[in-house]
Amino acid sequence: MSLSKKNIRDLFSSRWSNKDFSKISLSFLTKILTGFGILFLAVILFICFEIYVPQNPISHETITYTVPQGWGDIEISKDLETLGIIRSAYFFRFYAVSSFQHSGLKAGKYALSPRMSIYQIAKKIAKGDVTKDKILIYEGWDIKDIGKYLESKGVCSKDDFIISASKDYSQEFDFLKDKPEDISLEGFLFPDTYEISERISCDDVVLAMLSNFEKKLTPELKAEMQEKQKSVFDIVTMASMLEKEVRSLNDKKIVSGILWKRIDARMPLQIDATINYITGKSDPGVSIKDTKIDSPYNTYKYKGLPKGPISNPGMYSIIAALNPTDSPYWYYLSDGVTIYSKTFEEHIANKAEYLD
Repeated sequence: MSLSKKNIRDLFSSRWSNKDFSKISLSFLTKILTGFGILFLAVILFICFEIYVPQNPISHETITYTVPQGWGDIEISKDLETLGIIRSAYFFRFYAVSSFQHSGLKAGKYALSPRMSIYQIAKKIAKGDVTKDKILIYEGWDIKDIGKYLESKGVCSKDDFIISASKDYSQEFDFLKDKPEDISLEGFLFPDTYEISERISCDDVVLAMLSNFEKKLTPELKAEMQEKQKSVFDIVTMASMLEKEVRSLNDKKIVSGILWKRIDARMPLQIDATINYITGKSDPGVSIKDTKIDSPYNTYKYKGLPKGPISNPGMYSIIAALNPTDSPYWYYLSDGVTIYSKTFEEHIANKAEYLD
């Protein structure tokens, strides 16, 4: 039996309506879109895995990794892959470029580990979050002591630090306004523990110390100084002597009372530490010859406070300078234990007993 074209068309028309073709097309399109969606999701998950999941999340290894000057994302990524810190140099570069961090990767030393993700490593290097060493500046050190210490740590030379500590920062810090221009920042380089990076300069160290001093000088302390009609400079100068003379807060307060009382009575302070500051010595008992030196820091020769601070004091000494203890004493000896005297005769007797 033969079928005409009309019969064939009628046959297909009876079995497959337009509605049926629409259903087939929609079903096919849904499957395609679903497939693409799954593929897209798989790609996204894979990229996220490469970028946000560390090479070895349970690694205990940490290395100090140096990014040389001039290196970019290509050199860094290849090096990190070779060292086993990341899985893929390609994905490090991909993330660095897509997050616009590739042009901001900074040279320096970084603490990196396989337990860090590409995201964390790129962010760290882009921020310049380099490894930092700690330096400890002791209470009572003067500028030369600090400079010598920084030189021994390879931070900067002693001479360069002394130059930096002689610069004028009064525009940046109000507490320096009443400091004479012809003296250094002695007294204001606050003793503390500081974290420093590899490329820190002498000026950076000085700024860190001055900023720390500014934080310690609270509004309450400033108000108390104004109430007692004492300048920041005078308090720091007194504190710098207390730092070198006695140890405990209680002794510092008593000696502070003695020294302020001597100033009011127009008596010379006769502080051995001021003579040592002039000579650079560390004699517990200065010579008569040295007490004759003509210097504005010589408290044997000139009455009142010395020209400026002789050390960089800590908070105990600053508090003691501002809050002296009233006592009947006019003299003291300090040799580990502080011995107080009410009269000069008693003081001489104590010197013969405890120091000779």
